[in-house]
Amino acid sequence: MQTTEKLAALRELMTQHNLDAYIIPSTDPHNSEYMADTFKEVLWLSGFKGEAGTIVVTATAALLWTDSRYYLQADKELNGTTIQLMRESDIDTPSIQEWLCSNLKAGMRVGVNPLMYTARSYSELSRQLSGSDLELASADLISPLWTNRPQQPMTQAYEYSAQYAGETTADKLLRTRQQMTQNKADIMLVSALDEIAWLLNIRALDVDFNPVLISYLIVGQQQCTLFVCHQKIDEPTRRYLTDNGVQIAEYNDIFTSLNNLPAGTAVMFDPAQLNRALQEAIPQTCKQIEAASPVKLMKSLKNEREIEGERKAMQKDGVALTRFFKWLEQEAFANGQTPTECDLMDKLHSFRAQMDNFVVESFGTIAGYNGNGAIVHYEATPADCAVVRPEGMLLLDSGGQYLDGTTDITRTVWLGGNIPQQAKLDYTYVLKGHIALATIRWPKGTRGNQLDALAKQYMWQAGITYGHGTGHGVGHFLCCHEGPQNVRTDMNPTQLQVGQICSDEPGIYRTGKWGIRTENLVVVQPVDKTDAATTDDNFLCWETLTLCFYDTQLIEMSLMSKDEIDWINNYHKKVYQTLKPLLNTDEAAWLENKCKAL
Repeated sequence: MQTTEKLAALRELMTQHNLDAYIIPSTDPHNSEYMADTFKEVLWLSGFKGEAGTIVVTATAALLWTDSRYYLQADKELNGTTIQLMRESDIDTPSIQEWLCSNLKAGMRVGVNPLMYTARSYSELSRQLSGSDLELASADLISPLWTNRPQQPMTQAYEYSAQYAGETTADKLLRTRQQMTQNKADIMLVSALDEIAWLLNIRALDVDFNPVLISYLIVGQQQCTLFVCHQKIDEPTRRYLTDNGVQIAEYNDIFTSLNNLPAGTAVMFDPAQLNRALQEAIPQTCKQIEAASPVKLMKSLKNEREIEGERKAMQKDGVALTRFFKWLEQEAFANGQTPTECDLMDKLHSFRAQMDNFVVESFGTIAGYNGNGAIVHYEATPADCAVVRPEGMLLLDSGGQYLDGTTDITRTVWLGGNIPQQAKLDYTYVLKGHIALATIRWPKGTRGNQLDALAKQYMWQAGITYGHGTGHGVGHFLCCHEGPQNVRTDMNPTQLQVGQICSDEPGIYRTGKWGIRTENLVVVQPVDKTDAATTDDNFLCWETLTLCFYDTQLIEMSLMSKDEIDWINNYHKKVYQTLKPLLNTDEAAWLENKCKAL
């Protein structure tokens, strides 16, 4: 079926279920950012491939809400459908709830699939709709229509050794149960895939780019039950889990298990993670304890083994990127080749794949040439990608999943020709903000949103800004995006703590011209007590982990301070000295030139 036919069939089902509107979010039963194909209902209905988007369908309208990262992409992918783009980052765009309350009449019913809504978001939506006398109802209307729906992935789970994790499963479970005891909980439900993977020290590849296993977990005070398709657990993994007190049950059996809980059982769960359908499966005779998942915060605080692993992964990434940019400049362009954006993605993957402990990319590489770089989450495909020539701008955002850790880096480079002055100004505004965030010291108790303006201050002065977050949390051989910490405008009560890894990635995007983003990963550390500037125990700082040169030909030197130039020179010195032993003579000489002092 085409999109128009799918919408017609959906509207017919809505009529049968007495629903006046139906909402389809870009999420899955585990509230994941990246999903297995079997859960991509927005993509199936609309053709929109962005990770963040929500569709609302009524009898006469179909609308898709998404943020500024996906405006250009959505314009292209929704073309030819009857689905209207709602630019949710624009100040005059109503929220989904506001639109529904304005366009539906009192007494009308709005349907959602409770598997695709968290307990908290379902309750909040119900509350907002009830204020306009609208009723929220649970109904799965996509499954009956999506007859060729992909099956759940069946990748094999495996133990992730404490050699890399830095902590045993037994110790993690002990800490988790201590938190359960403080909350007077008998059991805790865990549905976030990265939390399950971290807690049990297991990995799989059920989701593109994320080494996680589609599953649920019930943690008891003595034993755990992992709900997962049995075919994914081979005998060595089963023995490992059994040795750690983990039983195995079928994925969908969690509903029966919850239904059969004894009266009075105190069930702890994170309402921002657990889906509404599982909450509804808890008997009314049980006590529900809603609390933020203790696993999320524990997972974000990287131990020394994890941080050292991240440093090793960054060295490997730095080598791969050095070889890639050298190949592009001295082989591809020097020999008259004109690779496509997809060719660049494949070539970079090949260099990463040569590194020890490389498993998979940490997200789909963004290789945006000239105007394509202005599409924040651009995705080149073989059928729709640009030819890259030795002129203009290239934005390259990529990362790798190594057993040692997870990487995420963006570099913007000039490929040749006369550099427009505006491009140099834009690049320098971004770089100055990037450095300002990387070098800030802050007192304990500071939140990421309090630091966000540091990265934007120079472009704000020039009347420019960007719509995406400045920094996201990063997992350790887990999801490239993780919480609870971040650096962005939105209020986040999470305080930045030692061991948390974030990205530092301001950007400027000019439609049809170029996109410029500079990104390193940084980890929170105590301020060095030998640093005369700050010796207070209450202050923290960032340690920059990423190792890759900046394109200094794009810097407008008249805008740079001495401290900023010194920081770049010291950073480039570290990049060169760290990577040189891992490169051959020609590669080292090429990198030395890229890292020469300003």
